[in-house]
Amino acid sequence: MTDSIHTLYQRAISFAAERHGEQKIPDSAIPYVVHLSNVCMEILFAAQATDSFDLPLAVQVALLHDVLEDTQTQEDELTERFGRQVASGVKALTKNDALPKEERMSDSLRRIKQTPKEVWAVKLADRITNLQPPPARWTQAKIAQYRAEAQIIYNELKDGNAYLAERLKSKIKKYAINDAQ
Repeated sequence: MTDSIHTLYQRAISFAAERHGEQKIPDSAIPYVVHLSNVCMEILFAAQATDSFDLPLAVQVALLHDVLEDTQTQEDELTERFGRQVASGVKALTKNDALPKEERMSDSLRRIKQTPKEVWAVKLADRITNLQPPPARWTQAKIAQYRAEAQIIYNELKDGNAYLAERLKSKIKKYAINDAQ
């Protein structure tokens, strides 16, 4: 790869920011691009703690991970702009809306497990970032469901990146304590 991480980061975050536009993090006034950069921050720390980590792939997938699911961007456009491997990683992280809701996560996890470990790492980093205090409008049942989903992600992908698996395990434990209050 001839492009530096700086160049790849700037290209991907600029594209993602353009595509996500005025979108906000749910239940906040924070621009959605902050979530993307937080996921990427987890990836940057994981790369430092992981041997043989494809940082260029992971950074781009982290910054683009929701662009197919949450915008009008098409997979062929991602392939053209960022390459087949990045587009495939983003596609694996994208839930299939044609499936019943209860099947979407298992389908996505199955597809993720067919990709490089860096894509697994992005899914772990995404859930770590999402395990913030739940929105006030969430019921205890919704909070418990979200925690259970995080546990499934951990169980399925923990072998993908030891550093992020430990981070997620810790966040799940804290989420369980915080949601009981």
